[in-house]
Amino acid sequence: MHQTVLLLGGNLEQVHENLIKASELIETELGDIVSRSAFYESLAWGFDSQDNFLNQVLILNTLLNPFELLSKAQNIEKQLGRITKSNHNVYESRIIDIDILFYENQIIDTIELKVPHPSLHKRRFTLTPLNEVLPNFIHPVIKQPIHVLLSELEDTSWCKQWIQ
Repeated sequence: MHQTVLLLGGNLEQVHENLIKASELIETELGDIVSRSAFYESLAWGFDSQDNFLNQVLILNTLLNPFELLSKAQNIEKQLGRITKSNHNVYESRIIDIDILFYENQIIDTIELKVPHPSLHKRRFTLTPLNEVLPNFIHPVIKQPIHVLLSELEDTSWCKQWIQ
């Protein structure tokens, strides 16, 4: 079994329901969810949108290798209605997004997959739920625990626990 950390997010349509459906599909198709953060609400990051995002971090035990995990996660996004992926740091609103934040302590740097996720340490909406479930996990590239990355974060945007 391999421990991986996923970030689910979205800001279109029935966002909360889409994240729940994504979790169910992840549990069916990718592996066992062993922990999950609360849902967190934030503004769009990297672009303007009238719709706020909801995000959640999942810790998953999987038998899949990182590339199989990516492929199956993208298939789940498609099942839930995602049409396009963001390219070249051009972000847009989306029904669902599933990012691989960590895959054990591995460092993967290919065209199709970069792990740890290259921007996670810059984003409050990622670090806040990640800190809830893995505050002492050491980022394998930066060599700092998540709680330190969050405390030193330059991103001043807001991110708050979502209450239904």
